[in-house]
Amino acid sequence: MDQKWDGIERRKSLRKTAEAMVANLFPEQLRAKPAEMLLHELLVHKIELEMQFDELQRIDTALTTARDRYRDLYDFAPIGYLVIDSAEQIDEINLTGAALLGIPHGSSLKLRFSTFVAVEDQQRWSLQFRNMMDLVTTERLALDLEMMRHDGTRFTAHLDCQHRELGDASVLLVSITEIGKS
Repeated sequence: MDQKWDGIERRKSLRKTAEAMVANLFPEQLRAKPAEMLLHELLVHKIELEMQFDELQRIDTALTTARDRYRDLYDFAPIGYLVIDSAEQIDEINLTGAALLGIPHGSSLKLRFSTFVAVEDQQRWSLQFRNMMDLVTTERLALDLEMMRHDGTRFTAHLDCQHRELGDASVLLVSITEIGKS
């Protein structure tokens, strides 16, 4: 179920519970609390909310730091990493992957990966890609292909591929290294 929908349903449920709790209070119980006690309770709730907010901010900062660290490790890894969707388009690529394919980092998204596979390996790649995307297993497939950079220069690449279901999308995770280059 959608997280947004879950959140809305959760808030509705909490609201109904709170309303039921208030409805169960007798008017004499509400009158029995002096204004000072009610003010004290409100201040306590205010402080609790401020403490929760501060904790959420600390968690958000920690998550942002972790995400940035992951992004740096991903982008500057010595191996090219790609995410290829079921239409064989590049959804995500790191800096090394873009450099191997000879294209600027941002311009590689939504390009078909097969455009970088040399003609003699196109059929083999297409067959392997379809087989991997149709598999329900998470087995890895390793293969070597003759590839072409954007400028037409050729290189032999080792690909390590694994099919994954990410949310509603079926993707192929690919690591790519140039063979014979250190």
